[in-house]
Amino acid sequence: MSLLETDVLNQDSELPEIFASVESEVRSYCRNWPTTFETARGPWITDTSGTRYLDFFAGAGALNYGHNNPVLKRAVLDYLAGDGIVHSLDMATTAKREFLETFSALVLEPRNLDYKVQFPGPTGTNAVESALKLARKVTGRESVVSFTNAFHGMTLGALSVTGNSMKRAGAGIPLVHATPMPYDNYFGGVTEDFHWFERVLDDSGSGLNRPAAVIVETVQGEGGLNVARVEWLQALAELCRRREILLIVDDVQMGCGRTGPFFSFEAAGIVPDIVTLSKSISGYGLPMALTLFHRELDVWSPGEHNGTFRGHNPAFVTATAALQTYWANDSLAKSTADKGIMVRDRLDAIADKYDGVSARGRGMAQGLKFENTDLAGEVCRAAFERGLLAETSGPADEVVKLLPPLTISENDLMSGLDILAESVATTV
Repeated sequence: MSLLETDVLNQDSELPEIFASVESEVRSYCRNWPTTFETARGPWITDTSGTRYLDFFAGAGALNYGHNNPVLKRAVLDYLAGDGIVHSLDMATTAKREFLETFSALVLEPRNLDYKVQFPGPTGTNAVESALKLARKVTGRESVVSFTNAFHGMTLGALSVTGNSMKRAGAGIPLVHATPMPYDNYFGGVTEDFHWFERVLDDSGSGLNRPAAVIVETVQGEGGLNVARVEWLQALAELCRRREILLIVDDVQMGCGRTGPFFSFEAAGIVPDIVTLSKSISGYGLPMALTLFHRELDVWSPGEHNGTFRGHNPAFVTATAALQTYWANDSLAKSTADKGIMVRDRLDAIADKYDGVSARGRGMAQGLKFENTDLAGEVCRAAFERGLLAETSGPADEVVKLLPPLTISENDLMSGLDILAESVATTV
């Protein structure tokens, strides 16, 4: 069970009683951040008492451009003030047209990606569900290979390819048609774990049905900031190509520049068959998701996969503004890479002071792993008391995960890392 879902229930009492009396017990983050937030701007979020917190959680990666980004806010306010269409299912609207034109011109064409774009619904798990469904429709096969410590969403299909046992148990039914394989470095370098997947594919006695697809994160965020090596990703892509297995990259949390380039897989030079995006694609924290796939895979019949909220036009507006502002050139990608180096240097310096602590992650998705798994939660609690929001991740919640906005200033970034260092020093 997550840090944010465990033995801190007493802190819930510090919140107004309405939350405990009316809202479901499933609420989690509020239990470890027991205050009522009211306003936010950039990397800062303020509660009703006027206390400000640096937000290194950023909506679990949904706020890459910060809270209430002024450029994006202006765009959506102008759109709404002009009675722009808000809800349209999949009807053609000017907001959708402008988004598709901008996404094609600034993201797809410069990367030579001939992808069709599907709007599967408002969230990342919707994108994953449509990707799995499409892969099975295209190939006529049922099985999907996923990886240890993966996280792909909370609906049944996405949950079937998720590794976390607590989340899987919540399904209440068997989760079938998915086979987990060891993620890169799962065995700690003792054995070349990729060979296991290749071996069972070729072994008629392995019991592995030929899969429709492989779904993978290049950096496992919820799984503990596990980073797949470029070589591993390239070998996986090549294996899928040779065996005519579709490769799905889940870029819901690590896409939209979180690791530097727009897509996290760009560093490996691979081209997935299917890509899922959500979280920061709207730019403003508005619900939006995309499923991208090669043109020849577009075998959907009209309405075969649909949803009421797959055409949220305010999200198209803010997404277009975000792309035009931050992805017309490579300045944000370079800035993110530079800040990522600053973060790693600081995390390494912290880790070097203590036994059983190590830095991990890539770009602006980094953190500290603690061999004493209780310490990560204690560090996050200490950080909150000092004005920093950070969450834990990993199978035992052993990693303090940092996801600051990509647009954060270097001064604010260093201030947050100072708080983290102080929190570690008082905890370890």
